[in-house]
Amino acid sequence: MVNLIDSAKGQIQDIIRSAYERASERGALPSGVTLGGTVEIPKDTSFGDYASSAAMAAARDMHMAPRKIAQELIDCMELDDTYFVSAEGAGAGFINFRLGPKWYADVIKAVEAQGQDYGRSDVGHGEKVMVEFVSANPTGPMTIGNARGGVLGDALASVLDMAGYDVSREFYVNDAGNQVDLFGRSIEARYLQICLGEDAVEFPDNGYHGDDIKELASQIYAEHGDEYVSVPEEERREKFVAWALPRNIERMRRDLERYGIHFDTWFLESSLHESGAVRDTVDMLTENGLTYEKEGAVWLKNTELGADKDEVLRRSNGFYTYYAVDIAYHINKFAVRGFDRVIDVWGADHHGHAIRFKATCAAPCIPIDPDKLDFLIMQMVRLVRDGETVKVSKRTGKALTLADLLDEISVDACRFFFNAKPDTHLEFDLGLAVRQDSENPVYYVQYAHARIASLLRTLSQEGHTVKTAGEIDLGVLREEPELDLIKAVSLLPEEVKLAARDYDPSRINRYVIDLAAKFHRFYNSCRIKDAGPELLDARLKLAETTRAVIENSLKIVGVSAPDKM
Repeated sequence: MVNLIDSAKGQIQDIIRSAYERASERGALPSGVTLGGTVEIPKDTSFGDYASSAAMAAARDMHMAPRKIAQELIDCMELDDTYFVSAEGAGAGFINFRLGPKWYADVIKAVEAQGQDYGRSDVGHGEKVMVEFVSANPTGPMTIGNARGGVLGDALASVLDMAGYDVSREFYVNDAGNQVDLFGRSIEARYLQICLGEDAVEFPDNGYHGDDIKELASQIYAEHGDEYVSVPEEERREKFVAWALPRNIERMRRDLERYGIHFDTWFLESSLHESGAVRDTVDMLTENGLTYEKEGAVWLKNTELGADKDEVLRRSNGFYTYYAVDIAYHINKFAVRGFDRVIDVWGADHHGHAIRFKATCAAPCIPIDPDKLDFLIMQMVRLVRDGETVKVSKRTGKALTLADLLDEISVDACRFFFNAKPDTHLEFDLGLAVRQDSENPVYYVQYAHARIASLLRTLSQEGHTVKTAGEIDLGVLREEPELDLIKAVSLLPEEVKLAARDYDPSRINRYVIDLAAKFHRFYNSCRIKDAGPELLDARLKLAETTRAVIENSLKIVGVSAPDKM
C-alpha cells in the first residue's frame, strides 16, 4: 500500500544523494561522505512542506558550514519529474522542500485506488500478535473501567491489523480459583436466605454483595424452589456455579457485542487447570530452583529474578494463585499457540504486577521472550455530569455498569470518548457526549461526513457526479485550504503506522478531528456548487476523497460514519 508521506521522504533522500554525487564530482563538496540526517514535516510549513537535516549531519565529516553544504546541494538538485517544485536553505542548514501538483494528485489517486484499504500498510510483516483485553471477572457485571479497556484494546487491535500484523483478540475468563469459590458461596448464601430467612444464614464477609448475586439466587429459587437446601454444601455450590457462571459470561458477551467488540477467543482459565498446565508450570519452576515453601505455601523467588518481592504460587489450602496461573497462561500464549508478540491491556492498579511479571518471564526456564510481552496500562476513568462525579445509574440507582452506560450514551460516543490517550486519566463528560454541536468531538467528525454525503447527493441530483481521478485535472486545486486538506488526507497511513508503533490508538481520534476541521475550512472557503466545471469536478472529488478517509478513520476506532444527521 502507498504511503505518500514515506514516498515524499524517500524521494527527498534520493534527490539529496543524487545532488551530492553531482556536487562531489564538480569538487564543490568532498567525496566519500555518507549522508545522514532526517526528513521531517515541520510544524510551521510556511517555509516548506518537508525539511531535511542532511547538511547539518554531514558538517563534521565535510569540515564545512552546514549552510554552505545545503546551498551546494541545492545548486546541484534536479527536481523535474519529482514531487517537489522547489528547495531552499533555511536556518542553521536545513533544506526545505515544497510539494508540487504531482504529489497532491497522487494522494487523491491513492485514496481512490485503495478504497477501504487506504491507511493500511505492511509494517507488521504478518507478525502474529495477540491483544488480550477486558478479561473482566465473570462473577459480576462489567464496570466502567472494563468499558475503557474494551475500547482501547479493540481499537489497538484494529490499528495493528491496519499496520499489517496478524491480530487476534482474546478475552481471558477467570472461571476458576478463589473468586469463583466466593461466587458460589455468595449465591448459596443469598439462596439460603431466600429459603430460610435472612437471619438464618450469615453472608460471607468477603463475598460478593452486588444485587446481581441476589438476582441469580432469586432465579435459582424461582426454577427449583428449596430443593437445594438439603443438598450437601460442596455439591450445591458446584451446581450454582455451573448454572450461574455461563449466564454471566453470556451476558458479558452480549454487552460487548452491543459495544461493537467481538473476540476471536474466549480463553477459559479452567482449561489450564484441567490440562495440568498450572501444576506443570509450578513443578517446572520448582525443578529449576526458583521456589521455596513457607507456612505450607509455595513461593516464587521473584526477587532473585529482579522483582521487588516474591510471589505466592500455591496457597496453603492448595489453591493456585492468579500469579501461577498467569505464568501458565502466558506460556500457553507463546509456547503452545505460537504468538510472536502478546499485548495485555491492564488497568493502572496492575502497573506493579506488570513490572514484576516481566521480571518473572526473564527466567531462563520460562519459554517466553520478555521483550515480546508488552503491557498497555490505562489510567482511571471519572464520569461527570454537570461537573459532578457520577457513580450510579440514574435508572437503577446502583453502581454504573457498561450496560447502564450504553442505555444512556450512544455506542459511537462511548467508543470515541473512551479511546483517549491510555496513559492519561480520563474525565468522561456524559453531558458533552450527547450534545449535538461542534463541542462534541464525535458529533463534529460525524457531521463532517454527513455534510459531505449531503453535498454529494445534492450535486448528483443536479447532474454533477464524482468522476475518477484520471478524468479530472487535479492541478486546478491550488488554494491553501484545498492543499491543506489534501495534506491531511495523506496522513492517515502515517498515523496508523505511528499508532501501531506507540500502542496509542487515540492518535486516530486526534487525526480525524483535525481532518474534519480542515474539511470544514475548505468547505467554507472554496465554493463547490458555483465553481467552473473543471474546478467543480476537482473540488467534488476532493470532498468525496475526504469522506472516504473519514469513514476509514472512524471504522478503525469502531465508530459509524452516518450519511445523514
